[in-house]
Amino acid sequence: MTMADTERVYTIPLGIVKCVPVYKRSNRAMAEIRNYLARHMKTPAEDVKIDPGLNQVIWRRGDMKPPRRVRVRAVKFEDGGVEAEFAGER
Repeated sequence: MTMADTERVYTIPLGIVKCVPVYKRSNRAMAEIRNYLARHMKTPAEDVKIDPGLNQVIWRRGDMKPPRRVRVRAVKFEDGGVEAEFAGER
């Protein structure tokens, strides 16, 4: 990590996923995480890469019951790319 890289820890609320059909909730949670990080790190959503560990946390209880909130460590690189990983305890 160079000096120009930015690292932040966010607690992302996922209550909005309760508004979609029950079988689409974890998919919507992944989209909400990507959009939240794109908005807060000021980068396009396509440039946000989600770590497999964070993916497992969201999908651990299946498609119908994602967590209500998730703690994420996000690192923004000089080229504008963002990598997100799980920052809480499992």
